[in-house]
Amino acid sequence: MGVTPQKRKGSPGAIRVGPARWSYAEWAGIVYPARKPRGFHEATYLAEFFDTIEINTSFYHPLNPEHCQQWIGRVSANPRFVFTAKLWQKFTHESGAGAEDERAVRAGFDVLRDAGKLGAVLLQFPFSFHRTPENTTRLKALLKQFAEYPLVVEVRHATWNDKAFYTLLHERGVGFCNIDQPLIGRSMKPSERATAGVAYVRLHGRRYDSWFSDDPAMPPSERYNYLYSEEELEPWAARIQHLAESGDSTFVITNNHFEGKAIVNALQLVRLLSRAKVKVPETLRENYPQLDQIAVEPAAQPLLFPIPKKLTRGST
Repeated sequence: MGVTPQKRKGSPGAIRVGPARWSYAEWAGIVYPARKPRGFHEATYLAEFFDTIEINTSFYHPLNPEHCQQWIGRVSANPRFVFTAKLWQKFTHESGAGAEDERAVRAGFDVLRDAGKLGAVLLQFPFSFHRTPENTTRLKALLKQFAEYPLVVEVRHATWNDKAFYTLLHERGVGFCNIDQPLIGRSMKPSERATAGVAYVRLHGRRYDSWFSDDPAMPPSERYNYLYSEEELEPWAARIQHLAESGDSTFVITNNHFEGKAIVNALQLVRLLSRAKVKVPETLRENYPQLDQIAVEPAAQPLLFPIPKKLTRGST
């Protein structure tokens, strides 16, 4: 959902709030209807409530240009909608990416960019990616390689909390990703830093017990099984407002996806930022009744025992 209008001189830039990814098996019957109508698509559905979604599949493999074109059409009913997308992990987490890999990545990104639907490309690095001369050189090379896209960098280790790093991003016109994550060891702490016209926020949840767990019995999704309280979201709403005052566009991505918690918190953030009640998916409200407090419309609650027709006519 759009929170602020297009930026005017002296006014805040647009804030777009939405989830990371739209396809999770456990969202059926929680976020989405258990029985989906014919022609249903998750991105189309979410675009009724949000103005952005972070594409996650691009982290695992290059995007199919035809799929990108289809996605543009699926969200076309919301003219404010803009995607963001992760860079392929072969560039950020691995080594050996070549020219053909770069061409494959660009093919999908270019479809979104040329349609005006690519708000940011996120270079997400792991906690193990510390600030060293070698890693700084690697980062500089990637920023140059993909410089024509609106880039944002997410780092998780506190060695990057350094003036020289932020100056690098600013000089390259690259955004900094402000994150909320479990503060374990030298984790990057919450911030409200803008280094370019595009500002970015990602909320990962605060599952301290599972964030770095190597327990094979614990499903990976447990890392993101966390529901922020409104009290926890309020400081972030203030940070987001400050970020919007300094940039053209601010993207806020909720990544605590387990059982639709990212959607709940995204809606709550829109409410905090807009100070207005919001449209809420009915299926989600059935699973998270606390959303009644921020919903613009009352819940559709079918009666267990329908009223006889004669009573609906005022008969006794």
